[in-house]
This record gives sequence, structure tokens and C-alpha cells, in this order.
Amino acid sequence: MKRGDFSAAWDVADTHLSRITDDEWRRPRHLQHIWRGQPLQDRRVLVRCYHGLGDSVQFVRYLPLLQGIARHVTLWIQPQLIPLVRGMPGVDVVLPLHDGAPDVDFDVDVELMELPHIFRSTLSTLPATVPYLSLPAERLRLGDGLQVGVAWRAGGWDLRRSMAVDLAHQIVDSFPIRYHVLQEWVWPHEQVLFRSPPSAPLPETAALIASLDLVITVDTLIAHLAGALGRPTWVLLHSDPDWRWMVDRDDSPWYPTARLFRQSAPGEWTPVIERVRAALASLCAAAKARSHAGEIGNELGHRFLT
Repeated sequence: MKRGDFSAAWDVADTHLSRITDDEWRRPRHLQHIWRGQPLQDRRVLVRCYHGLGDSVQFVRYLPLLQGIARHVTLWIQPQLIPLVRGMPGVDVVLPLHDGAPDVDFDVDVELMELPHIFRSTLSTLPATVPYLSLPAERLRLGDGLQVGVAWRAGGWDLRRSMAVDLAHQIVDSFPIRYHVLQEWVWPHEQVLFRSPPSAPLPETAALIASLDLVITVDTLIAHLAGALGRPTWVLLHSDPDWRWMVDRDDSPWYPTARLFRQSAPGEWTPVIERVRAALASLCAAAKARSHAGEIGNELGHRFLT
């Protein structure tokens, strides 16, 4: 899948599907194969979200496809995400995920990340229309100038995805922008460089992201949330990223508004930062030119009217 050969990946997945045993439930939830190959047409389907928040954000895009063939779709998802998915198409009922059994009737259940296999997606057929989450009714008023969101730390399961706070600060330092910290929490020593407001619920973070001009982030939930909301997003990746970011490309078939900046060697963030700063300098210059043109236009309009 890193190479983009999804069809070959589904052939491998078919083989694994045929080997599922009755002790599947003894495995950790995120490693379980939930779907056993049953048909979904005209069935009541329960969709379980057993992976991370970013995974759920990325793959809920498949729910409209599922609803197109199923009789009824129940989404069993992390409670933090319910406000963002409750109004999106493709879902009949949304329930909060918990450690017990789902209190709902269904004919077939699938894990959310099994849906690309079920629909045998390819790079040309995966659903890539953005935004697909429930957006706030109005953008926030953040003031003048370029509004940029920043996230530098990912979850602990792969520390290679994160960068040190001082490196993240180098990206935005000295630019005429207003930056907004998108981390859920910030360590005291990090607040020396990035002053952060108190942690906000995820819908409030989504509302902020939807109002930004640009999001600069490592591979974490924020990257998926910004991409799903259709905001310009620069994703900073280590040299061996997760399969979803693929290889040898600076764009993403999953998120049309994303631009990828990759390490060329393990742990080497400095060249990535230099490329991001160059891109940000170009963006600031373009914004300044547009602002100057607008000022000239306003002055000419004023002269004409007077």
C-alpha cells in the first residue's frame, strides 16, 4: 500500500480473511479482524472504531459508500469525535464507543479501517472529497494576517513522528504570521516558546482549524483533522512514515489540500524545516502582495468616489 498497489494489498487481505479463527476475540481490539467476508447489501451494519482518533477521522469518509448498499448504518465511535460526525452523511445512528458490548441490533459488523478492503479501493476510486466532517456554522474571527496552526508532537506509539519544540519554533520564527498551538497539551518547558491556551474539546479545535489559513503539523490526529476539514495542511513526515502517506510523493490521495515534507534520512528534521520555511516565506510574500494590491484598489476606489 505504500507503493500505491492497493489491489495487491486486497489480495493479501483476502488470504488473511480466509484464515480468521474463532479465537480472534482474544487479540487486542485494534488487531482484530471484525469482518468475516459477509455481504453488506441490505444489512444492518455496525461499524466499530477500534483504532486511533486519526484513523477514525481518515476513514469515516467511507460511510456514505456503506450507506449506499446497507439498509442501516450504526457508527460506534470514540466519544470525542461524535460532534464532528453526527451531522455527516452516511450514518443513521452514532453511539459512543466503550469497552463493553454494543447495545444495538445488527446483522453484520465491520471495523472502520476494513472498509477500504470491503470496497476494494484504488488510488483512483478512494473517496477524496473534502471537507466531509461536520463544519462549524461560521468561521472564527482570528484577526488580520496569516493564521497558522502548529502541532509538533504525536502520540507515543511511534516517537519518530514527533519533533522537538525548539525545531517546531524555528519553522514559524520571525515570520509575520499569527500562529495557534494545536497540541492537546503543552509541557511547561514548551510554553517558553509556544504559549498555549488551556486544552479545548476536539470540536473547538476543529472550529479553530476550519478558520485557519494553514496548518503545519507532524503525523498525528491534527493532520487528519485538518485534511478532513479541507484546510491547507503541511504534514512533516519522518523517513519511514505510515503506509497511508505512501512514498516518493509530496501530495496525498487521501487529502487533496495536503502537502507532504519528508525526511530524507532518519531523524534529520533540519532539511525539512528549511524547506518548510522556504515555502512559508513564499506564502507570506504572496499574502503581502495581495494585501498591497488590495490597499491600492481601495485607494483608487476612494479617489474615484470622491
